[in-house]
Amino acid sequence: MQQEFALQSYNYTLPPENIAQHPADARVNSRLLILNKTTGKREHGNFHNIIDLLNPGDLLVVNNTKVFPARLFGKKESGGKVEVFLLSYPVERAIDPQKKQAVVTALIKSSKRPKPGTTLYLGPELEAEVLELQDGGKVQIKLNYSLEKDLPAILEKYGQVPLPPYISRVEGSTEEDRERYQTVYAKKPGAVAAPTAGLHFSNDLLQKIHEKGVNSTQITLHVGHGTFAPVRCEDIREHTIHREYVSVSSASAEIMNSTRKAGGKIWAVGTTTVRAIEFMTDNSGNVIPGNDWCGLYIMPGFEFKMVDNLITNFHLPESSLLFLVSALCGRESLMSTYQVAIARGYRFYSYGDAMAISG
Repeated sequence: MQQEFALQSYNYTLPPENIAQHPADARVNSRLLILNKTTGKREHGNFHNIIDLLNPGDLLVVNNTKVFPARLFGKKESGGKVEVFLLSYPVERAIDPQKKQAVVTALIKSSKRPKPGTTLYLGPELEAEVLELQDGGKVQIKLNYSLEKDLPAILEKYGQVPLPPYISRVEGSTEEDRERYQTVYAKKPGAVAAPTAGLHFSNDLLQKIHEKGVNSTQITLHVGHGTFAPVRCEDIREHTIHREYVSVSSASAEIMNSTRKAGGKIWAVGTTTVRAIEFMTDNSGNVIPGNDWCGLYIMPGFEFKMVDNLITNFHLPESSLLFLVSALCGRESLMSTYQVAIARGYRFYSYGDAMAISG
């Protein structure tokens, strides 16, 4: 088997102190490791230096998905504690004469798995009824809530920010996370994990980038729980990737296509943006607008049709996100760069530092 397809070729050892538990004091104050994918040259700076890499006529493409408060805590009918993790944004159904309802698939953590028909009490105005047990520990539930409240207000009131498992704080998620585990341009609720490369941008930095003559546009890919799914196949080609909802507007497709024709570079902010763009690009190299479920699996050997450069964070070992980045810059170059980043004390994962891959 070629090294590029061997799972163990994407393993590395990360000291616990390199895992960021909190965001930087300011979004743009994260560090930035710059890798030229053509020459292999590395440079080190701060994230606000990203503006120096962008040229007039380039296009910055960001993911405007918004993380919703997907983690809920409550009690079972027996009084035992229960934790409910919503795997997607709930879909509201017909209104009951006494309450509103929404159906969603979730993961439930409790001493015993609740049976269908069980009611979970998640707050004075929110109950969940277990409808169906599904494969993989998933459960379909129906949320019942007050007629006077809308769904976003209910989730904001009773839900918590679903921080990734490697952020292991005693205090759990905080009010700070409601702001910082969200991009400044987030506007479409539906993600259970943030597109973390975008967390480094401030409104001020985006304005300066615009003033330089760099265009920007937004797409939507709702990051799902599957982004944390481990790869268990020794040959990564045998892995089945998760599917996530993607939406690209006509205006966004047009500016990407026109930038490409004019010779500008397409900068994707985050692996989610890469997947969305490449999934919606046809074989002739044009982005097609629309809505769909993205199941694109990018690994070494993939031919990029639209994305030139990438702004990303540092990813988990043996993860599909690491395969994607390797496809753009080469596995050996990426893995040796990670060793440099570890040695230099870069902060990894969601609240960690950033990489810019260009060239």
